Amino acid sequence: MARYKSVDYHQTCIIPVSFAAQVFPGTFEHTLAELIDHELDLSIFDSRYHNDGRGAPAWHLGVLLKIILYAYARGMTSSREIERACRENITFMALSGNSRPHFTTIAGFISTMHEQIMPLFLEVLLVCDDMGLIGKDMFAIDGCKVPANVSREWSDTREELAAKVRKMERAVRNMLATHQHADSTNKTHSNRKRQEQCVQALRRKINKIKRFLMDHDDKPGKGSGGPRKSNVVDNDSVKMKTAHGTLQGYDGVATVDAKHQVVVHAQAFGVPQEHDLLMPMVEATRENFIAIDRHANIFQRTALAADSGFHTEANSTALFAQRIQAYVADKLFRKRDERFSGVAKYKQRHRSELRQSRHGIYRPADFAYDPDWQTCVCPAGKALYRNGHSCHIKGSEYVKFSGPENALRAICINREMPEASAANSRTASRVSKGESDCTRMPLHRAYEGAYRQ
Repeated sequence: MARYKSVDYHQTCIIPVSFAAQVFPGTFEHTLAELIDHELDLSIFDSRYHNDGRGAPAWHLGVLLKIILYAYARGMTSSREIERACRENITFMALSGNSRPHFTTIAGFISTMHEQIMPLFLEVLLVCDDMGLIGKDMFAIDGCKVPANVSREWSDTREELAAKVRKMERAVRNMLATHQHADSTNKTHSNRKRQEQCVQALRRKINKIKRFLMDHDDKPGKGSGGPRKSNVVDNDSVKMKTAHGTLQGYDGVATVDAKHQVVVHAQAFGVPQEHDLLMPMVEATRENFIAIDRHANIFQRTALAADSGFHTEANSTALFAQRIQAYVADKLFRKRDERFSGVAKYKQRHRSELRQSRHGIYRPADFAYDPDWQTCVCPAGKALYRNGHSCHIKGSEYVKFSGPENALRAICINREMPEASAANSRTASRVSKGESDCTRMPLHRAYEGAYRQ
């Protein structure tokens, strides 16, 4: 008979921990701690507090900066996640001295430090320059779309917002009329409480939009176009088109040095296109080096690189006038390059081969469908979710299934289909019982299987 070692869950073990010994030299957290403790001037935060004579002591600003910057470097942006990490992660415990600030303290500090961000950034830039981490031979400017913490449904022009208010007021009047009719006839309305909550919610939205319309005008459009849409919650953000659809957010642009990829300037702009942001970034980068008393004009010796998104005639003229050695790709350079002369032919052949290839096309036999339990499993072993059975196609009744995007990626990997091709095509499979092949559809619907009853 097998014998196993005994385990006692009621025993007590006291483990001594030295927090200073947990931050090893040579690591990012050690560099961050040394920078904040010995290089940065945190007195710029003193004006925020007036508790020298009375009041509770404030949290140490160095502690808050350490855990916030370390969390951001690890891709952690939630204040609640940072608070939990300070209780569970030994590195966060060491950086905070096991002080464990509440998530409201972290969130409040982040939301009110916008005035101190730029001075801190310039101090870090000065330290990097003193250590020789900035080569100053080549700067690269690029941007990315950053979503805002707001719904794009709140974005409209003043005229459209006013129409939305009238529509909601009409809905409120209809609900109140229904209540009055039920009261006059002594009938009990089954959804009365729910409709009352709906009326209150609509009135809050109406008041919110009306307050916004009183204080804001339409954003002027570019050129002779109409006004740009304003957002009731975050009016600095804009609607912008991306490869993944339309989002409400900002265009985040950064200037990066080529030697060690040190960011010398970064800023978020509330504009839908980035081609007008090149010269503002050039000027801001120049001002940063002037602020640290190093160069009157950094671009006298430093070249500049940018992609085709920043190429316009106005930008080219401004760069030439300021004598900046710039390399900005234009949008037609591929057509002029003889090395890309046959790209259209190969692109068309690739699309034809992809349609005919067995990879990425699935037959009904590839899916495990159970008619008794009304369940379906995709070829990657992912369970699909039923989203309706009263689906009639060409006179037949079907049961529909859908699945998440990660299930499609797993299928593509299992079928040895390059993941890049699946991501670029943004397609998924739709199968139906009795059909030989499946039909392509957009990935935002994941993929659906329709099975005949």
